[in-house]
Amino acid sequence: MTMNRAHYDVSVVVPCYKDEGNILELYARLSSTLKDKQLTYEVIYINDGSPDNSKEVLNSLADKHPELTVIHHSRNFGLMSVYDTGAKQSLGDCVIFMDGDLQDPPEVIPKFIDKWREGYDVVYGQAISRDEKLLRKIGYWLFYRLWDKLSNFEIPHDSGDFSLIDRKVVDVINQLQEKERFFRGLRAWVGFKQTCVPFHRDKRFSGTTTQSLYNYLSWAIFAITSFSHKPLRFLSLIAVVTAGINILWFLSLLLMYIFNIKGPEGYLMLISLNLILGSLLLICLGTISEYITRIYSEIKRRPTSIISETINCHRLNFSENNKP
Repeated sequence: MTMNRAHYDVSVVVPCYKDEGNILELYARLSSTLKDKQLTYEVIYINDGSPDNSKEVLNSLADKHPELTVIHHSRNFGLMSVYDTGAKQSLGDCVIFMDGDLQDPPEVIPKFIDKWREGYDVVYGQAISRDEKLLRKIGYWLFYRLWDKLSNFEIPHDSGDFSLIDRKVVDVINQLQEKERFFRGLRAWVGFKQTCVPFHRDKRFSGTTTQSLYNYLSWAIFAITSFSHKPLRFLSLIAVVTAGINILWFLSLLLMYIFNIKGPEGYLMLISLNLILGSLLLICLGTISEYITRIYSEIKRRPTSIISETINCHRLNFSENNKP
């Protein structure tokens, strides 16, 4: 049903990193869901340098299922590089992106497809509830609203990478020149007709999370610096306000001297002012350095990932079938 076609109704891109215990369960549920919708499909599983036995499990699964493409990265390049690889490999009329740990339930996909058939170009999952600890829930809630406020366009709240994207939108994203991509941000930036499907985000099926607090903070900074210049504008505002305060302070000291008014004495005041100004300066430099880091990463023009092996490459078959 899914092999030897020029294209597929649906391509599903799934990342794999420390997901050895999730692969078989996810593939079984995903295949059952797509077959129930009577769709031609391909599944693109991308092993992003996983240190466990994921490679062996995926290779064995691909031998039994020709609709499954398995791509192995040469090392761990990160989640966004996985989605970039999958988007460029895909052949479906629409492409579904989902996590590989079953926190994104495959059973929600039919709702995505129904919305797509109604004419929506982008359908994203909106996690209205989560099986997470309270502090992490609060962190997610704050992040999406802060990101939305700082961004130069509307960012959907509580929407991760779990989504369905029409082929024409995927092609637009593939043509973008930037190398370091925050996928859910690009999905919102390109526009087109979009809608959401509310769902409950499950806990991880097997294993432990691969994301630390530092990783979450890094993702948040990456998202904001990729899609907003407002922090830099805020630094300019701080500079203007600080300069104004310094001028007023100088004028007040001058007036005290002219009218022989006793002003503040001692080093404590001077040290406090220096600490405040020094802290503001470090914050400004840190913010600017994040943007410089983004520029530095982009101008190197390195590929987002390196593929070491591909099994059941449908794109290769497509290219051979379409030779003149």
